[in-house]
Amino acid sequence: MRSASSRTEPGLRLETPAQFLKGVGGRRAELLARLGVGSARDLLYHIPFRYLDATTVTPIGRARSGTVGADVTVVGRVVSTGVIPTRSGLRVFQCVLQDDSGLIECGWPGRPFLQRHISKGALLLASGPLRHFHGKQLQPREWIVLGGEEDEPPSRGMVLPVYRSTEGLTVRQLRGLVEKNLGVLLPLVEEGLPAQWRQAAGVAALPRALQLAHRPASLADAEVGRRRLAFEELVLLQLVLARARWLAKRSRAGIRFEVKRDLTTRLRAHLPFELTSAQKRCLREIVADQTSPVRMHRLLSGDVGSGKTVVALFAMLVAVENDCQAAMMAPTEILAEQHAETLTRLLAPLGLLPELLVGRLSGAEKAAIRERLAAGATPLVVGTHALIQEDVEFKRLGLAVIDEQHRFGVAQRALLAQKNAVEGPDVLLLTATPIPRTLALATYGDLDISRLDELPPGRGRVRTAIRGERSRARVYDFVRAEVAAGRQAYVVYPVIDESEKLDLRAAAKMAVFLAKEIFPGIAVGLVHGRLPAEERDVVMRRFRSNAIRVLVATTVIEVGIDVPNATVMIVEHPERFGLAPLHQLRGRIGRGAAASHCILMPGEGASLERLRRFAATQDGLRIAELDLTERGYGELVGAKQAGPVELRYADFGRDGDLLALAHRLAREAIADDPHLGAPALRPVVAEIGRRFERGLELFRAIPG
Repeated sequence: MRSASSRTEPGLRLETPAQFLKGVGGRRAELLARLGVGSARDLLYHIPFRYLDATTVTPIGRARSGTVGADVTVVGRVVSTGVIPTRSGLRVFQCVLQDDSGLIECGWPGRPFLQRHISKGALLLASGPLRHFHGKQLQPREWIVLGGEEDEPPSRGMVLPVYRSTEGLTVRQLRGLVEKNLGVLLPLVEEGLPAQWRQAAGVAALPRALQLAHRPASLADAEVGRRRLAFEELVLLQLVLARARWLAKRSRAGIRFEVKRDLTTRLRAHLPFELTSAQKRCLREIVADQTSPVRMHRLLSGDVGSGKTVVALFAMLVAVENDCQAAMMAPTEILAEQHAETLTRLLAPLGLLPELLVGRLSGAEKAAIRERLAAGATPLVVGTHALIQEDVEFKRLGLAVIDEQHRFGVAQRALLAQKNAVEGPDVLLLTATPIPRTLALATYGDLDISRLDELPPGRGRVRTAIRGERSRARVYDFVRAEVAAGRQAYVVYPVIDESEKLDLRAAAKMAVFLAKEIFPGIAVGLVHGRLPAEERDVVMRRFRSNAIRVLVATTVIEVGIDVPNATVMIVEHPERFGLAPLHQLRGRIGRGAAASHCILMPGEGASLERLRRFAATQDGLRIAELDLTERGYGELVGAKQAGPVELRYADFGRDGDLLALAHRLAREAIADDPHLGAPALRPVVAEIGRRFERGLELFRAIPG
């Protein structure tokens, strides 16, 4: 039976615009819109991002000097109020609270307006640190009027929700709006997840979860509410990814390759090295996909130097053995050229010559290559975005390999996969970023994943050191010595130009300084993201050919070419980089047999602990896990370019079990009912449509 405060108002729905909720109106509706709150439903789902635990109330008489600096919570009657001016001109609102154990003064510097909200006789809960201002004073971080003169003090404190707010709408005002509307909105909430899913996760029903999130009696209650919302969020995301995977693999019939052991066997016999056990395992997984009638949609993840290109080449030869063509697309011309050179060298004993299709070729050269691709005379091609132009046609594309896949948008990747008009070519995506399990599930749930977790023997080790400003001269001397020995160096900066807001060394200015003052007589080059692509490629080619000996750069080299002769990298202000990008940068050296050195030069006052953790390991997966913990999910997932998926409630540190369960449930659900057409799942599909911009598109797509 509902209480009077929870009766549903006539005409009120969860889709009701926020403007028409109690206490909102037009002006506040505009402010709420800044927070993404446009409807009653949005207000319900705008849950606190943290809580103030004021459940333990300290009797005022016990709030002694020993607790100065620690937050304490007191409840008392306001016995006096006033605004006190100070010598600096700052006005301080003060009030005195009293309970059965004593008196305490509370002060709010710079907030004289509180005199309108806190009056004599009010029952007040205040929580904050104790300070000394002519005696003991509480400076509340949070406070709430519990009642008037006639109200009795509560027997215990409370948990105060803290909401994300915006200028013109305070946390306290938001808390009040939720309080005014929660009772009438909760009865409108209907459970959307199947009961068996909730039972498997051990989470609360949705109405109760929302109530606990907004009105918890304890922090444990708040966590119960959050976990339910986190599970729903993860399930919906995994359903979208599982449906995308189903469509990618089954929307068109795949090509069922046969393992003919012709070109692949000959390649293995002529390789100048043995495949690692990780390469062999990944190849088995890839070939199993290729020999299946279902299209391959797989991500090959491996640390820098783990041998992804060779694995991809074997997969390409399986397609060629079956009278199909294979294409490899890279994000830059110089990287495409590097791949073409590598494949040419490895395939020479087999009598195969891959084509290279990049934008800098003449019109006649590109036309000739397009003609050979359309006729099927070219079985293997490496290229850039030029491969996905409308005038590029294949006779029978069987495999599309996309290197550094995060550098391409989803639509661009799809264009290459659609170059076979009849059948769906297999798709193999490559990434040099080791992916922690939780990030892999959340970001790449639409893909099958193979992991190269082993580096080939003989790869040069990179020694990483942290050096301060006092060591700068010795660091430059070391670079000169390496260059004198015939080697090369990178110097990496976090920004291109100097800024008044950021006290950082910048690449453009430092390139001039290094060339004139530090390395005179040594060829110094500069490359950064604002240079036109053609100019960047020219500089990188000169560095690769050893015409440039010291390359000043930004993170544009994070995914770059293979320069085995580069043995030194100086990273200025490494504290400005995430650990995973730092690892990618470090991967530019150590690619030859000579010992290589990565020297981190942090700015003054930078925290060194995270840099020490980075310097202590070369395990890319371990670094990626540290980076995920440090930076959070949001920054990392943006690289997927499907529109960053914002997780509002889930937390990888706490919800790994929920994510794994959501991944399994989603794949099972899509396998059983790809369209989620069962009546019990209609609320789930509706919620996907509300949460994800392209969510409903995926479930409206009709396989053809």
